[in-house]
Amino acid sequence: MLIPEDLRYSSDHEWVRLEDGNRARVGITDYAQDALGDIVFVDLPEVGADVTSGQSISEVESTKSVSDIYAPVTGKVVEVNGELNDEPERLNADPYGEGWMFIVEVGDDSALAELLDAAGYAELTEG
Repeated sequence: MLIPEDLRYSSDHEWVRLEDGNRARVGITDYAQDALGDIVFVDLPEVGADVTSGQSISEVESTKSVSDIYAPVTGKVVEVNGELNDEPERLNADPYGEGWMFIVEVGDDSALAELLDAAGYAELTEG
């Protein structure tokens, strides 16, 4: 299982890559996509939506189940990966690259301190 060292992770299996100061690119982890199986549909949040850390803001449907995606940070959605509408399988093929889901402009960075580093996430998923 791939767990990049340069990312932060939620206990709900989302990853966060901080970019340009207060922007957070978000996706699901390799662990999550593997557990879900073949992803067939992604419901992305609306650009402009205000999100709160821990709030369900999206869904991913796979051949096995439907899973909620939770905001790992608080802020405003400023961009979504519209390519996932036609190619949801990108979440399986490249969860940390082309399979990113949305970007949040972080309004309250207190949730960032709650995110796990790679070692913490590895410990979580091994348990």
